Amino acid sequence: MARRYFIAGNWKMNKTSAEAAVLAKAVAQSVGGVSEVDIAICPTFTSLESAGREIKGTNVKLGAQNMYFEKSGAFTGEISADMLNGAGCEYVILGHSERRQYFKECDCLINKKVKAAVAASLKPILCVGETLEERESGKTIDVVSAQTKGGLDGLSAAEALNVVVAYEPVWAIGTGKTATPAMAQEVHAEIRKVLAGMFGADAAEKIQILYGGSMKPENADELLKQKDIDGGLIGGAALKADSFASLVKSAVALS
Repeated sequence: MARRYFIAGNWKMNKTSAEAAVLAKAVAQSVGGVSEVDIAICPTFTSLESAGREIKGTNVKLGAQNMYFEKSGAFTGEISADMLNGAGCEYVILGHSERRQYFKECDCLINKKVKAAVAASLKPILCVGETLEERESGKTIDVVSAQTKGGLDGLSAAEALNVVVAYEPVWAIGTGKTATPAMAQEVHAEIRKVLAGMFGADAAEKIQILYGGSMKPENADELLKQKDIDGGLIGGAALKADSFASLVKSAVALS
């Protein structure tokens, strides 16, 4: 069975609750009836309720941008998996490069979050990717492989089937630079090899691997045509309903 394309929007720290509702409504109107591909939007915590209300009953799913691994307790400012479930989330982005860079999240912490999310029936979108310095020094595969193994350590093959991996070359996020389709495919293929080594070839062939390095309408078709690129984790292009819908339609056309 062929993998489905998945287009997920990471809204990052943008949109008030009211603004998020407007954008979510526009997304729902544009692609809410699409059934050929998986679709999700990931607003800020404060906008989950308002955005979720606008996509309810459509094929657009709700995701969060982060969570903590403990169920409850004295962890000021954190959000638990149960809280995300209560807000209607099906997905949660974990290990994003901005969390790694600005908040010093390590693979061991991210792994705890992944396990907690899976245990709570949330689908983690595990982000992995190298910096420009790491790429230029030939460490891309080593870095991405280590992050994939570290983030998914201890999961069973059955649990891994509920995880999405997103390759996001850090040097291509918000910079306007994009890995060529061949460059992106090379890393995606290596990630799938790592998954096969951890969980078996059958599971690896079923796990979706998204590209998260500035996918936009202008380059989506060529990226999505690559054998191991199963969609995109979209940043800037997800903040406008028309550009996000264009990416979804690109995926539908190739499905």
